[in-house]
Amino acid sequence: MNQIEQDVLEKINFDELLTLLDELVAVKSLDGTPEEVEVQKLVSKKLLGFGFDVDEWLVDFEQLKQHPKYSAEVERPEAIGVVGSWGNDEGPSLLLNGHTDVVPAGELGRWTFDPWRATYDPASDRVYGRGALDMKGGLCCAIIALKTIKDLGIKLKGKVLLESVFGEEDGGSGTLAAVVRGHKADGAVIMEPTELMIAPAQAGCFNFKVTIPGRAAHGAMRFEGVDPLEKFILVYQAILAYERTRNTGVTHPFFKDYDAPYPICCGVIRAGNWASTVAETLTFEGRYGIEPGENLEEARAAFEAVVHNVAQADEWLKDNPPVVEWWGGQFDPAEIDLDSPLIALAKDAYTDITMQSPIVRGMTYGADMRLLVNEGETPTIMFGPGDVRIAHRPDEFVPMDDLKTCTRALALMILRFCGVDDGQDEPEPDVAQESSLD
Repeated sequence: MNQIEQDVLEKINFDELLTLLDELVAVKSLDGTPEEVEVQKLVSKKLLGFGFDVDEWLVDFEQLKQHPKYSAEVERPEAIGVVGSWGNDEGPSLLLNGHTDVVPAGELGRWTFDPWRATYDPASDRVYGRGALDMKGGLCCAIIALKTIKDLGIKLKGKVLLESVFGEEDGGSGTLAAVVRGHKADGAVIMEPTELMIAPAQAGCFNFKVTIPGRAAHGAMRFEGVDPLEKFILVYQAILAYERTRNTGVTHPFFKDYDAPYPICCGVIRAGNWASTVAETLTFEGRYGIEPGENLEEARAAFEAVVHNVAQADEWLKDNPPVVEWWGGQFDPAEIDLDSPLIALAKDAYTDITMQSPIVRGMTYGADMRLLVNEGETPTIMFGPGDVRIAHRPDEFVPMDDLKTCTRALALMILRFCGVDDGQDEPEPDVAQESSLD
């Protein structure tokens, strides 16, 4: 590392990062709530206060819903897009994307710490709180990394875009709104929790809903009815068998190290309206993992065929077939080439910070990467602090050491991707050239 890079890393203020993270976590920014707008306005105010240019706009949902890749599980009466920027329009541009919406905290009694505060626990060296991991922590890493560079008076040859988005958890409408607004770049990093692995790919996932007909009857005469729960068991067993088939012999280089990179999860089951009545219908909902490069229509058709084949083998379901619907979040898969210079840049930055070789691996969860890559034509990796296994559950946390490593690595990526405009020698890879690294 050169002297400028060393100076930046030395000056990063992690107390400031924790203070900012606590302010963001304190806003209960659940999808579709007024607080989802509130937290975006808070980020916008912070970026302006730090001296960045800010594009803040009210999203036109009537227009956005016309986009073929729009998907959402909740209706939003209002939403705010926020993109901060700093640097020179004439040089390479780097986009740093993070979402501010979070999932519900669940039963508060299951939390050790207040879910709506970012609490640093020195005993474990972790920061607890809903969204501390997924993914307000990663967003704060990017903000503080760029702020440090700016505060030191370092001028960039290129430009950095700080993209704070809503609606990632239920379909990605915030990032899509930013793409439609025209915010694109020569490269991008999404600070999703990757365990600090460099992710050049994300699996896709499609939300599905299957409705299975039954026939109501008095519970005392249940054999005169048809219980859709029994039919669900048949369908579910077939889906589990199909899941095993899809996850056997995976050869994709970014996903072959996972035991089950493309799982099928049934997360919601609803049936009946009275305890002593055979249910008339059963509906179950879930998510269907999709491999990068897979034909999306064929993937949907294959799932529908599993349900159809069960129905054809059952006397009741053959005449009363289940209905498969695709609804809510529809996350297409995405990937970039392994020889992308963006990957090489991230690998070098990680190695310079940790003195270790990074792991390069795809992420099995759906994310906004596919919108930046497929719709925004922006080469993108995911790289962020913490383990996604800890997200969406009580006592969500992010390791403090991960926050530090991520912030430092992002600072180096900014300096090296955009270049420093001061005449000094610093690594300035030509982002248009392929990497010579393995």
